[in-house]
Amino acid sequence: MQLAPLYPILYRILQPTFPNCLWSGDDLSATRSANPKSVGDRNSKVIALTFDDGPHPEYTPEVLAVLDRYNITASFFWLGVCVNRSPAIAASVSDRGHWIGLHGYDHRSFPMLSPNDLKDSLEKTQAAIYNACNLQPEQVRDVRPPNGLFTPATLKLFFQWNYRPVMWSVVPEDWVRPGVTTVVKRVMQQVKNGSIIVLHDGACGGQDVAATIQILIPQLLQQGYEFVTVDTMWQRAKANH
Repeated sequence: MQLAPLYPILYRILQPTFPNCLWSGDDLSATRSANPKSVGDRNSKVIALTFDDGPHPEYTPEVLAVLDRYNITASFFWLGVCVNRSPAIAASVSDRGHWIGLHGYDHRSFPMLSPNDLKDSLEKTQAAIYNACNLQPEQVRDVRPPNGLFTPATLKLFFQWNYRPVMWSVVPEDWVRPGVTTVVKRVMQQVKNGSIIVLHDGACGGQDVAATIQILIPQLLQQGYEFVTVDTMWQRAKANH
């Protein structure tokens, strides 16, 4: 069963329940019009394009080629095991200035892990990224839980260990490969100022991702969206509190 129709509903329920996670930049717009100088151009519409489950030896370079073409900066949430398998690909993402975050070492759901195993999973991923990209662990502290699964206890550990939980507001369920046209349509129906869009450049869904963003990016640019990183979303959210 495809869950795509449920994600917008889930988002509306979860966002206010867990306000310390970065779900979107929704709260930016009201402050922007009142005090535009603090957050940039009051007319700008910002979105973050994010990719999970990579880096992948085939799909990630295809994604980079499209991002290069449109001069877009995106955010990638990596699995440590994939970084260790494809360190040169990881370096090519980082060298282009894309934002890097953590997705765990091997895509096991965080609530299933003991605190020690969770810490180990995150630290092993940071070590893999350091070895491939020379990014210090303190530079890579945004975490997106695999499958979007976390508990209040998981979040408590993130904050205790100085990680920042990043979630999403637009989930077109591309990993079940419903077709490029369907994925694009779902994103365009849901996207708005502050959206954090989740796509996948890993083994599940990565086959279609370059073709998807090749259609999606021009449509979003045409609608006046500016692409920013997850880090920029955090900064803007912080400026408004």
